[in-house]
Amino acid sequence: MGNFADMKQKGKVYIIGAGPGDPGLLTVKAVRCLEKSDVIVYDYLVAPGILGYARADARLVYVGKKGGHHTVVQDEINRILVREASEGNTVARLKGGDPFIFGRGGEEAEFLFEAGIPFEIVPGVTSAISVPAYAGIPLTHREHTSTVAFVTGHEDPKKDESRIDWEKLSGIETLVFLMGVKNLPQIVESLLENGRSPDTPAAIIRWGTTHDQFTLSGALGDIPDLAEEKKMTPPAIFVVGEVARLREKLNWFETKPLFGRGIVVTRPEKQSGELASLLSEEGVRVIHFPTIEIVPPKSFDDLDRALERIEDYDWIIFTSANGVRFFFDRLNVAGKDVRDLKGIKICTIGPATQAAIEKRGIPVDIVPEEFISEGVVAALKGQDMEGARVLLPRAEVARDVIPESLKKLGARIDVAVAYRTVSSGRDGKELEQLIEEGKVEVITFTSPSTVNNFMTIMGEGLNLPENIRIACIGPVTEKAAQKAGLRVDIVQGPYEITGLVSAMKEWFEKRQ
Repeated sequence: MGNFADMKQKGKVYIIGAGPGDPGLLTVKAVRCLEKSDVIVYDYLVAPGILGYARADARLVYVGKKGGHHTVVQDEINRILVREASEGNTVARLKGGDPFIFGRGGEEAEFLFEAGIPFEIVPGVTSAISVPAYAGIPLTHREHTSTVAFVTGHEDPKKDESRIDWEKLSGIETLVFLMGVKNLPQIVESLLENGRSPDTPAAIIRWGTTHDQFTLSGALGDIPDLAEEKKMTPPAIFVVGEVARLREKLNWFETKPLFGRGIVVTRPEKQSGELASLLSEEGVRVIHFPTIEIVPPKSFDDLDRALERIEDYDWIIFTSANGVRFFFDRLNVAGKDVRDLKGIKICTIGPATQAAIEKRGIPVDIVPEEFISEGVVAALKGQDMEGARVLLPRAEVARDVIPESLKKLGARIDVAVAYRTVSSGRDGKELEQLIEEGKVEVITFTSPSTVNNFMTIMGEGLNLPENIRIACIGPVTEKAAQKAGLRVDIVQGPYEITGLVSAMKEWFEKRQ
């Protein structure tokens, strides 16, 4: 038998509960453990978003099982953990839910102890409590129940050696069966045979806490037939008790206007974080299909010349967060920093660009009321622009509304290319397949370049189904979509990410 005294030279295993499916329910400690692990050993029910916390150089080892089919049997999983840790690696063993609630985490920890491998248990949010909560079912309630039991649904309740005392179990007010769909008819039969009323409220929640969550409610006696009719399959939680009736009032997740809707995000994946996060909070199935990439220009000559004499400028106008990023990267290359911008006034096209500037400790002087080029011009008309020196670092291809209008106001303006947008090179068949499967309801565009490259990727003759909606961020993007032959359904104001999400919510709310 191993002991903790002789474990110093070996790696370590963190047995981590990955939660029920919603990546937002992962614990802070779990994230920290993932970030420092060399190897990630993970199960089928671990949400893909959670793997994003792993280091870029971490090795991912999939050992999950689906529908009873084991990719790797438990004995081999145990050996993998020991082998990796014995080689000095820090290992994150990711398990769905909580590792000590029907997760075999105890068995794995025992095996590690016997092998002399150090380990830690990082508890997770178990599906036993979180999935019913997302379905609007509180497991305890002063008016309905004061007792609750968690039961594995994997055990066949009709086998001779069942360790479940069905007579006592039937007397507990709230019952939660994990992994119980396969044996649902036998579970219900055993409860009814031991005194549970067939009229007892019950619910099956499939893929709980995710955008695919589906809840089937009914009376205990009817639920097996209802489940067969709806073709309910794992993973699912089965809840029995009066508390299931409260779902009629407390169903907060599945009633969201955007719940379960497939929404395509065409922004570059590195820049889609805010939009994807806001959509996920609304229960959306976020489909990342970036149509563009942001890359450096073919030449920084114009921008570098401007930076050499940066002190000559009275104004710098930033029309995107990308322009901000590339501008300051080149400023550093030139051996300068924010102190060299002293006395220069800053104008940004909107709050997102403003935030990118202020993050660097620089105050912004003007943000227009309307977050488009025309809004910038309108805001600067109130300033004395006669003879003013203005620098506009921007994309290689952009509208000329700002430089042409400021010249008319008497300003001397230098346009410097700071970055380019190019096609992402994605395969249009990826999206076509999802469209054919009916998994796409909205396609979002946040700039004309996302529109134009989308059309190039999808090819000529694109004919989207009538039920797919197009949502655009502002009138300029809307015009680009219309020019491309797309019917635009949703355009938001103000022209920012939060406004786009609000506009989609409002559009669907009106039609529910």
